[in-house]
Amino acid sequence: MASATSVVSIEGMTCQSCVKNIEGVVGSLPGVHSIKVDLEGKCGTVIHDPKVVLGAQIADRIDDMGFEAKLEKSETQVNMEGQARLPNGDVKVENLLGEAVNCACGDQLVQISVKGMTCNSCVKNIEGNIGQKTGVRSIRVSLENEVATLIISPTDVTAEAIRTMIDDMGFEATLLQQESTTVIIGIEGMTCMSCVKNIESTVGEKPGVIMIKVNLEEKKGVVSIDPQKTTPEKVRDYIDDMGFEATLVLPDSAQGEETCVVSIKGMTCNSCVKNIEGTIGQKPGVVAIKVSLENEEGTVKYNPSVVSAEAVAEMIDDMGFEAALQTSSTTTTSKKKEKSSHEGSVSSSWQENAAFEGDEADLEKCFLRITGMTCASCVAAIEKHARRIQGVHSILVALMAAKAEVRYDPSVVLPEQVANSISDLGFPSSVMEESGAGQGEVDLNIGGMTCSSCVFAIESNVMKLRGIKSAVVALATERGKFRFDPAVTGPRDIIECINGLGFSASLFTHDSSKANYLDHKKEIIKWRNSFIVSLIFGVPAMLVMVYFMAMMEHMTHEEMCCVLPGLSLENLLLFLLATPVQFVGGRHFYIQAFKALRHKTANMDVLIMLATTISYVYSLGVVVAAMVLQQTASPMTFFDTPPMLLVFVSLGRWLEHIAKGKTSEALAKLMSLQATEAILVTLDENSEGISEKTIDVQLIQRGDILKVKPGEKIPVDGRVVSGESLADESLITGESMPVTKKPGSQVIGGAINQNGLLMIRATHIGSDTTLAQIVKLVEEAQTSKAPIQQLADKIAGYFVPMVVTVSSLTLFSWVVVGYVNIELVDADYVTKEKEGFTRIEIILEFAFRCAITVLAIACPCALGLATPTAVMVGTGVGATNGILIKGAEPLENSHKVKSIVFDKTGTITRGTPTLTMISLYVDESICSLAQFLVVVGVAENNSEHPIATAIAKFCKQALGNLNAKCDGFKAVSGFGLQCVVSGTNHLMQAASNSEMLLNVKNLTITYINEYGLSDVLDHSPRQREDMFLIGEVLIDYSHQPGKSVDNSSHSIISDNTQVTEPYKVFIGNREWMKQNSVVVPKNVNDQMVEQENLGRTAVLAAINGQLIGMMAVADAIKPEAALTVYSLKKRGLNVILLTGDNQKTATAIAKQVGITKVFAEVLPSHKVKKVKQLQESGHKVAMVGDGVNDSPALAQADVGIAISSGTDVAVEAADVVLIRDDLIDVVGCLDLSKKTVRRIHLNFIFASIYNLVGIPVAAGVFRPLGFVLQPWMGSAAMAMSSVSVVVSSLMLKMYRKPTRKTLSTLEYHKEQEKRFGGQFDDDISVHRGFDDIPRPPSPSSTLSRVRKNLQGLYRSTKPDCECAGMRYGGKCSCTYTQNLKARIFGTLRGSRQGHFPVPMDDEDGEVELKFLPS
Repeated sequence: MASATSVVSIEGMTCQSCVKNIEGVVGSLPGVHSIKVDLEGKCGTVIHDPKVVLGAQIADRIDDMGFEAKLEKSETQVNMEGQARLPNGDVKVENLLGEAVNCACGDQLVQISVKGMTCNSCVKNIEGNIGQKTGVRSIRVSLENEVATLIISPTDVTAEAIRTMIDDMGFEATLLQQESTTVIIGIEGMTCMSCVKNIESTVGEKPGVIMIKVNLEEKKGVVSIDPQKTTPEKVRDYIDDMGFEATLVLPDSAQGEETCVVSIKGMTCNSCVKNIEGTIGQKPGVVAIKVSLENEEGTVKYNPSVVSAEAVAEMIDDMGFEAALQTSSTTTTSKKKEKSSHEGSVSSSWQENAAFEGDEADLEKCFLRITGMTCASCVAAIEKHARRIQGVHSILVALMAAKAEVRYDPSVVLPEQVANSISDLGFPSSVMEESGAGQGEVDLNIGGMTCSSCVFAIESNVMKLRGIKSAVVALATERGKFRFDPAVTGPRDIIECINGLGFSASLFTHDSSKANYLDHKKEIIKWRNSFIVSLIFGVPAMLVMVYFMAMMEHMTHEEMCCVLPGLSLENLLLFLLATPVQFVGGRHFYIQAFKALRHKTANMDVLIMLATTISYVYSLGVVVAAMVLQQTASPMTFFDTPPMLLVFVSLGRWLEHIAKGKTSEALAKLMSLQATEAILVTLDENSEGISEKTIDVQLIQRGDILKVKPGEKIPVDGRVVSGESLADESLITGESMPVTKKPGSQVIGGAINQNGLLMIRATHIGSDTTLAQIVKLVEEAQTSKAPIQQLADKIAGYFVPMVVTVSSLTLFSWVVVGYVNIELVDADYVTKEKEGFTRIEIILEFAFRCAITVLAIACPCALGLATPTAVMVGTGVGATNGILIKGAEPLENSHKVKSIVFDKTGTITRGTPTLTMISLYVDESICSLAQFLVVVGVAENNSEHPIATAIAKFCKQALGNLNAKCDGFKAVSGFGLQCVVSGTNHLMQAASNSEMLLNVKNLTITYINEYGLSDVLDHSPRQREDMFLIGEVLIDYSHQPGKSVDNSSHSIISDNTQVTEPYKVFIGNREWMKQNSVVVPKNVNDQMVEQENLGRTAVLAAINGQLIGMMAVADAIKPEAALTVYSLKKRGLNVILLTGDNQKTATAIAKQVGITKVFAEVLPSHKVKKVKQLQESGHKVAMVGDGVNDSPALAQADVGIAISSGTDVAVEAADVVLIRDDLIDVVGCLDLSKKTVRRIHLNFIFASIYNLVGIPVAAGVFRPLGFVLQPWMGSAAMAMSSVSVVVSSLMLKMYRKPTRKTLSTLEYHKEQEKRFGGQFDDDISVHRGFDDIPRPPSPSSTLSRVRKNLQGLYRSTKPDCECAGMRYGGKCSCTYTQNLKARIFGTLRGSRQGHFPVPMDDEDGEVELKFLPS
């Protein structure tokens, strides 16, 4: 009989109840003889029968109970063969049959070939019968492969027994021999159990993977694989492709150490050295690393079975340094190309693109459309993944264009396979089928050609260049068109080739490239000329008409006739004036109307030409007929109608295009940012510049090295290869502050280089640049149709036929009415008959006039212009205000939003740690605030920790620099740092002149509201008198000796000795203070707990053995967050906070900004489900995120709003991009949408009034009341309808988005007072994860709320002077200001013996240091 003793380590036990629970559950398992759990030792000892249950199974059972269990040791005793001890760790265990157990739990994987199955009924029969047998854990039968796969318990049933059972069922069953291999893989990048489960579930489904177990603490995974189906390298790649760093770990026998030397450029100080050594030294396979700052190199000892020398160099390169492998004990040359290398000449593009093009002649290129990218990290992930695909030689991803250029070997991989692989990574991809995708095209002017042989010479020689697809040269026009691969060659190479043949080649420039089409200049000139022609002839026509109307009061119709029989002088003059207008001024209408009719459509031009042509032809016809009949009187005509109608219509079109030109000002402004010239630099072998020349920006080729001088525009997108500067990207990204550029930084074409010389390598040119993509995005937005516009277009489609029908009915109706009762047509018809007009002429003249007026006044243009003009202006105004709206639909939908969901990190908060509070525990005579900032700032400036960076950043802002001596620096992970600081006299002098320290802010209710300092209201008014603000940091003196209310319990242990140089500094947590014999009193510990409950990190600082102060660091809330939330709630929106952070932090953040509904601990995938859940409840949902991990939720929301800067304006998932990192723009976006939609509705009202009212009036409906329109009045009304709509849309240009000043109302401040007074504590609804889990009631009592309200919000005593320490930069002479100065600067000892410097006011009001006796 065999028995085993297993020792299992158990984490997570808290009391004896846990012990009894484990002993009870495990003791009841079959095969367990006894179990003893040790609470203090955190382990359990189990004696069990290994034939029934294994130690690994027992550990798994304890793990399933919610504890963290791990098998530490298992010893087996066998009576027949003596005692056998199995070594610790991952080993194979054999059962009584001697068969290998493949699973960690002791189960065995069995595969059986099954012949004779005919259909799914056979499959179900086998699975049903065998699955019920004892010992069969699971079974899966494949009809197609004729294989049954089972997991069995070898202690209950054998594989042979299963084979026999299947054989007895009438099938031919044969055991398949299977070998398994155990692989150990090191995994970096895991952060939680979610990562573990993700890896196990994803890799476990891959072919050939039998079992996988991942350990988060040990950062490794144990994988059992079938070597016939997969390899360890493939498994490693599976994990690596998920975004983790995976390395193979081989047995110790296979390990050996090698050494390599890596060249490292870009290090500036010892901090860089420590950063590299600390980061790389922890990587799997790296045994040791020593970095030399002077020699700019690092010596690395590594295990070649785990990591390669090239991989080590790449790790250092990924940290932001320029790393290249110099030598290796086994490798003499590096396969890794320098990422920023710019060796060799750049005079030809194919040399520069060797890294992309390669030397292989059989490579092909394809283009992929990739969606879901949100930032540069996505680009890097895709490129890294694609380079691992076998057969892919290189890939270049363009974020803004949402596409990738892939060069691949078609004999190994196909474009569809590459696209599918990238899709599996989480970025949906497809192969682009567009014609000429990825091809460049250039038109050249070619001089010097004389015959066809010249043409042949040029075409044949250009075709010999690498990358040329086609060359076509025309001798007659002296032009050539060339198509090429921009990754291999470019226009400059083609021009140089042609010039080398003895011809002269230059770029053929198109006027359209200057973006003139945006300002509608051509259209404006056309309609201006049309208006002038119509006006020249139209005004005399009006004068002639008025003159003869006046003459008719003194002369009869017969007396006014005739120049010729049937032709009066009036008709002759009107004919002469109308004819040029009809055929010269109106030719554009004829052209457009003809095109419309040819395509079987009808538009406004058709109506205008119908009205003018009918008037002209009818008038000409009746006059000719009168002349033929030799009549004594000339008939009534409509020759006056075409000039007058076309004058108003052409004027309307002219004004309309002027207005349209103004709607595209924002787009034209963007396009004007493009540089026109660039300086091309040619480098030698040592990367030194040997020549420079200025070229047209269109001649830039990918890979070119370009020189950008201070003050010049950056010509194209690229990457900095040398030089440092600041770039002004405000006109592109809206970022007001200049952006630092250094080697490796990406630059955007169109940005302005400010103060330094830059050398950049072109990466994206032409239409692939960021600026070109933004322009394309705005163009698409302005041309897209809103849902409301689709209805308008549908109405306009039926409008023209309907108007023609109404006009015809008007003509027919009035003719009938006239014959029935002529008085209804013209009550004064008797007078006209006396003047010589017949009844038929009177009736037809009125009927025709009404019909023509109907045609003239009807205007579908106003309906058609109502939406697009407002959308164009709205999107343009949005772009100029930093709100990039991707189309008309999100612009219209934004105002319908009822629920708005905010992400926390990076959206509500800044996304980076910042210093929020400093509390000093000693008197100013021991250590002043300025002295504290100097010492702490110098110490933290040498650390790379994010908390240290936040503290050092504030100190640097206050002091200007932190250049002082820091010796013995030591940082201990998880605890803190220690060092010795000296040489700070110059910093103390700088502190005394620091405007930031002099301009402190008194803690008024205004600042409490603005910075969300709700926690200070828990302090008494007396304590708040000892608090003030420097910048955005709260300075707290209320815990100094003698200041506390209860000194007995809040005493600070101090020897009351002033701290002097050298300063021995300890900064860290409580444990770090205890290790260094610094006592942490109870009140300090309580204050730290208070800060930690607010979601902040509290750090203590001790100098020369004395505890001096505490600093609180947190991911600070954006100052505008509370105001944004209040403004949105004021608009009736349901505001929700959705975060993956813990409940305590999320609640603290929500309370400070005023959000009352919180979903905390939400996984990224559940954010999408939560948005869907809100949508299913009938809400229009807007999601506001930083555009990185929120992209699925942004895409799911009705309106996705991404907050980003730089090239993140191209985030695919979002409908709206806020270019400025300002939450107030969320309010601005919704407000702009509301104003735009309201303007669209107003435009429709204008258009509808003109048509609904104008057409009946024009048709003569009100004739019985004596009110009727002339045709020219109708044309004027029609023109005004279009003009009024466009002018109405242009009124949007006067829009001013909400600002903090306009939104910070008195009601808002009252709301803040109420919330900070504790009145809203019970209103926050907190939920955990995806499910709604109600939070327990808040312990806040009514008494505590009353106490807070009664405390008051202002100081109980105010200084006599109202300056509050802020007048004249701290130069006020009042007692309050002088006391405040002394508190900040303390009694700082100067260089003079017995004297100390104190800032004093001189006669001119300037601050200077006076040395006073101590």
